[in-house]
Amino acid sequence: MSKPHPKPIPAGEVRGLALDVIKQDRFPYLATIDGDQPRLRPVSPVRTDGFTVYVANLRGYHKTEEIAANPNVELCYLSDSHDQVRITGVATIVDDRATLESIWNDNPLLRQYLGSIDNPDLILYRIAPNRVRFMREWAIEYHEVDIHAKTNPVADA
Repeated sequence: MSKPHPKPIPAGEVRGLALDVIKQDRFPYLATIDGDQPRLRPVSPVRTDGFTVYVANLRGYHKTEEIAANPNVELCYLSDSHDQVRITGVATIVDDRATLESIWNDNPLLRQYLGSIDNPDLILYRIAPNRVRFMREWAIEYHEVDIHAKTNPVADA
């Protein structure tokens, strides 16, 4: 089998292509570290602002301990055409009431499942990116995404 030759991607298009992959994948995979063992599981983000991702969690889940011990995480998104985006970042607990209320009000499933924004089992993580990479299917080459580019909030939503 010959090596695939993916179409070159102009640098100015990488950010938009990466955001498109994020919009397509409702269940990215979240990687954490449990001691010296990597752990991977699908998650359902409750909000995405550009490359900043918010993930709701329950206090009793094992990933709570993993993130507390090491907040460095990675999310991997995959499109139907197998393009992928990897967001490497740091997970922090959101304690800002306005952000919590906004996400709570926008997520009926969260409200139905937990009943109250003050449910003590609820933890909301904000995963702030420090590196984002995009790769076309079979390209075997990542493109760095400029996470500091001026953004259009409507286009990035």
